[in-house]
Order: sequence, then C-alpha cells, then structure tokens
Amino acid sequence: MGSPQAGHGLLQFPEGSCLAQFCRREKRFLVEVQTGSERIWVHSNNSGSMLGLLRPGGTVLISPARQPGRKLRHTLELVQLDGIWVGVNTLVPNRLLRRAWEAGLLPELDGYDHFKQEARSGESRLDAVLEGPRGTLWIETKNVTMVEDQVARFPDAATIRGQKHLRELIRLVQAGSRAACFYLVQRADAHCFGPADFIDPAFADLFWEACDQGVEMWPYRALVSPSGIALGPRLPVTREAGNR
Repeated sequence: MGSPQAGHGLLQFPEGSCLAQFCRREKRFLVEVQTGSERIWVHSNNSGSMLGLLRPGGTVLISPARQPGRKLRHTLELVQLDGIWVGVNTLVPNRLLRRAWEAGLLPELDGYDHFKQEARSGESRLDAVLEGPRGTLWIETKNVTMVEDQVARFPDAATIRGQKHLRELIRLVQAGSRAACFYLVQRADAHCFGPADFIDPAFADLFWEACDQGVEMWPYRALVSPSGIALGPRLPVTREAGNR
C-alpha cells in the first residue's frame, strides 16, 4: 500500500490548459475569463456558491473541453485564492477516487476488486459501487472548496441533492451494506472537516445521523497545482459547531 503522497499527479491537466483572469459568473455554469487580449466564456460544472473564491481579476486555470465540438471550449478547473490553488471541478473527486483505487492508495478500498461508476441505488444515483471479497461498498463523492478557520466545510450552499444522498447511504447501511462518503478537500489550508451547519443545518443533522448509523466519512485533502491533482492526507472529522 503506497502512501497518499505517492499519488502525486494522479490526475494531470490536459495539454492546452492555461491561466486566465476571472471576470464574472452568470447562471452558475457560465464563467467569463480574460485570456490574453480576449474575453471568453468557459463552462463551470460547480453548482455550489463557490463562496469567497470568485474575485474579479483573480487567476484561474482553464482546461480544453474533452468533447470535440462542445459549445464552450474550456472548463474552469482551479481558482487561486490568497496564494493557494483551489480545485472547483466537481468531477475530480470521482475521477481521483477511481485512480486512487487503481493505484492502491486508499486503505479503505482494500479487498475490493471491481469498481463501477454511476450506480443506481433506490431512487438515487451514487458515484460508485465496489465489489470484492469484503462484499459491497457504496460511495458518494463530494467536492469541498470552503474553509473556515482551517476547517473544511461542506456544503457551500443548501443542497437537497446532498441530503438525499445521505438518506440513501443511511438506508444502505441499515440494509446491511457498507456505505461511505468521500469528501475531497481541494485546497491546502484545511486541517480538519465538518458539515457546514451555518449554511445547511438539515444537511449537517443528516451528516451526524449518518455517522451514528455507520456511514463512513472520508475527508481527504487534495494536493492541487496547475500541473495536476494528487491525493493528500485524510483529515479528521470535527464536531465543532460551525455557527457564527
């Protein structure tokens, strides 16, 4: 089993990725950036608020679209905030989870030899289900970009979908399966993790209920740079109140 640091470069940004300056955001999924002498619209798949991250003139990293012919030719990947890089692409946690499993970097996934992404359970679609000698393991992944007083917090906006996923994970555990939530903290200034009860108290209540029911919570800090993203250390979960 390799150490998390051995996973450096698990996900690398494609050729053609470049730095730009953030201008504005519209309708959640549209971001205008300045690159060279022109302004262009790029796609953001992050439906959260990205609270405190998007500052006019701030440096961002954009990557070329994976699908040829897509209307918006670039995707927002990283935002620079006070000298650190923050990963805002919400597809990264699931991709990194798969790569970490393939590389044997997550001890939580020992004993599972089959990985399926986007698996339906009940009325929910969860990000992954693993099978192996240890049985079945259901996993939902979340991207974390908010840090308050060195505590990584999720969500950064009220999330009915996130609440639904927690209820489904609780149901799976009660039915005898193993279930977990993988929180990828894509910034370097977090030392622990907890639910953002000051933003979504219903989610926070479900988070602690899920913990009590046996749903596993795996917050991991990512190692983020303009060259790529790697798996860093696992963070402790804190019950410190988030209310201000």
